[in-house]
Amino acid sequence: MLTIGGLVFALACVFGSFVASGGAIGPLLESMPFELLTIGGSALGTFLMSNSMHDVKHTGGAFGKMIKGGVYHKADYIELLSILYYFTRLASTKAAMALEPHIEKPEESSAFAAYPKILKNHHACGLICDYLRMIGMNADDPNQIDDVLGRELKKTLHEEMHPSHALQSLADGLPALGIVAAVLGVIKTMSHINEPPAVLGEMIGGALVGTFLGVLLAYGMVGPFATRIKGVVEEEAKFFEVIRAVLVTHLHGNAPQISVETGRKMAPNEHMPTFQELEAALQTVAV
Repeated sequence: MLTIGGLVFALACVFGSFVASGGAIGPLLESMPFELLTIGGSALGTFLMSNSMHDVKHTGGAFGKMIKGGVYHKADYIELLSILYYFTRLASTKAAMALEPHIEKPEESSAFAAYPKILKNHHACGLICDYLRMIGMNADDPNQIDDVLGRELKKTLHEEMHPSHALQSLADGLPALGIVAAVLGVIKTMSHINEPPAVLGEMIGGALVGTFLGVLLAYGMVGPFATRIKGVVEEEAKFFEVIRAVLVTHLHGNAPQISVETGRKMAPNEHMPTFQELEAALQTVAV
C-alpha cells in the first residue's frame, strides 16, 4: 500500500502545486485524454512488440507483487529452516535413503504435512525434493551441488526480473513518446496559424501537455513501479538462497544445527529470525 500512497502523494503535489501557483486546470484536463491516448496507446504498442504473450502476462501479475510486497516473512523463514533441519538431521542419522518417502511423494509426506506453506510453494518444494533426490543418488559433492543450484537460482531470478526490465524499458521510452505527442500538437497548431494569439496559445499549451505527461509517466509512475518490482523479486529470491545455503553446508559435513544456522544468515535482516527464535522452533522438530 505504500506504493499506492506514494503515487497519490506525488500526483497531489504535482497537480496541487500547479493549481496553487495559478495554473488553470481546465485546459490541462481538456487536452489530457487525447495526449494520453497518443502516449499510452503507442507505449502499449511498443510494449507488446517487445515482449511475448507469456512476458506480458508475467508483467501483469508482477503488479500484485508491487502492491503487496514480498510474500515471505519471519514465520515463513522459520518454517523453511525447520523442515530443512528435519531433512538434514534425518539424512545424518538414518542416511540419505530415509529421505526417499518424503521427496518422491511430498503430498503424502508427514514432514511436508507439518509445514503446509512449504508444500504449497511449488518452487521451494520442488527445489528441496530435486536436490535431496540428487544427494540420494550420490551427487554429494558440495561444490557441484552449489554450482548447479546456484545456476538454477540465477536463471529463475533472471526470469522473475523480466517484468522489472520490461517496465524500465517502457519508462525509458515514455519521454520520447511524450515528445511525439507534443510534436503532433505543434503540427496541429501550425495548421491554424491564422487563428488569434489566444487560440494559438491554448493549442500550444495543449501540445506541451504531451511532453509533461511523457515525463511524468516515465519518472513518476512506470520507473518507480519497475524499481519496486525489482526490489520485491530480489527480496523473495533470498528465500531460495536459504535452501541452497543449508544443503551445501550439510554436504560439507556440518551438523544440522550448523547447516540451518548458515541458512538463517541468508534471510533478509528484516525477516531473519533470531538465534533464540529458531532454536525454540527446532526443539519442536521430531525426527
